[in-house]
Amino acid sequence: MWSRWVSYDLHVRHDPPLPFAALGGHVDVPRLKEGGIGAQFFGLVSLPIGQRSGLASVIDEQIDELDRAVEQDPARLVKVRTAEEIEAAAARGAISALLGIEGAHALEGDLKNLDHFARRGVRYLGISHFSVNEAAYPAAGRGRDPSKGLTPFGRAVIERCEELGVIVDLAHINRKGFLEACEMATRPLIVSHTGVLGAFKHWRNIGDDALRAVAEKGGCVGVIFCPRFLGEDGLGAVVKHLKHILDVCGEDTPALGSDWDGFIIPTADLCDAAHLPLLTDALLQAGFSERTIQKILRENALRVLRDTAPPKAQHSSLEHSAKK
Repeated sequence: MWSRWVSYDLHVRHDPPLPFAALGGHVDVPRLKEGGIGAQFFGLVSLPIGQRSGLASVIDEQIDELDRAVEQDPARLVKVRTAEEIEAAAARGAISALLGIEGAHALEGDLKNLDHFARRGVRYLGISHFSVNEAAYPAAGRGRDPSKGLTPFGRAVIERCEELGVIVDLAHINRKGFLEACEMATRPLIVSHTGVLGAFKHWRNIGDDALRAVAEKGGCVGVIFCPRFLGEDGLGAVVKHLKHILDVCGEDTPALGSDWDGFIIPTADLCDAAHLPLLTDALLQAGFSERTIQKILRENALRVLRDTAPPKAQHSSLEHSAKK
């Protein structure tokens, strides 16, 4: 998104000035390397403001931008979709880039668009974002309706995601739709970026019933790095939310969901990707075991990628063209 809007070069180390640095510019390849990060999901965003068509092409344009970044220096950045590809990239010193879509409005009500994006390498689909769409209703935003859950199209989307190896992401969806999605799912789901109500009361955060529903399906929950949803600034707030997930669900559920470059102001200690080792230190100081920390930083997300792997015929070659 940032590459498309402001010609942001992923291969250059940035130190964006305020106010831009507060909302974006948190990630680039040099800082991912500095932070010891081997793989990063890049969220693909379209904004259904005053339009219901052309949203899929906006996603294609962002995938095109990532493809160009990979082609610019394939020794340092590689587009992947499986855990095995991540491990292969790490073995040769490259950063892995994975793709996820924020909001099913990008499908424009057509499952063919989901098939197309899966062929282009998309590994997760957020069912909702900040507005109602053909699939579901948001936790907050335009069209919010807590009495309504998944639509028939939304159920069809989840079924097709499971067939394609596209992980269902429940960030932003309302509680009714969240629990309905978990009930019908046969493969692991994720919440890519969120806080938890057991650590801080906020409309954006999810409750223990939602945490358990994801855990029961073998999924994971990524903790966001935004103080607005954590309840306070500092590493301690991130640790508090991770610990609550650990206490409720066990060590196989908590993960990282920074929301870097997602129009948030991250906690000061995790202002960009280079600072992630500070979180490892904070987890150790809080008494987390090395095994649990390894799961939070890496293994839980890799397990979900393995357990939701796309059909081999599909991931044998990525589709590079935006043509459908």
